[in-house]
Amino acid sequence: MSLIAIKRHLMQVKVATLSSLCTLFNADPETVRCMLSHLVRKGCIRQGLKTPACGSKCFKCPSVSTELYEWVETF
Repeated sequence: MSLIAIKRHLMQVKVATLSSLCTLFNADPETVRCMLSHLVRKGCIRQGLKTPACGSKCFKCPSVSTELYEWVETF
């Protein structure tokens, strides 16, 4: 797993959950979050949640499945 691999994947799919990235790259959530935070700081991606209430009302979804990362088109 590398920053370039994560960046390329997000460029292709546009939006991915933390859970899907962890599965794809066979890595733990904290490691992936750390790498994603670098891309967020650079402005390549932005972090969001599925819905404002998702993961906070019913507590049935794990936080890694509600945490989204979206590719930001840069020109």
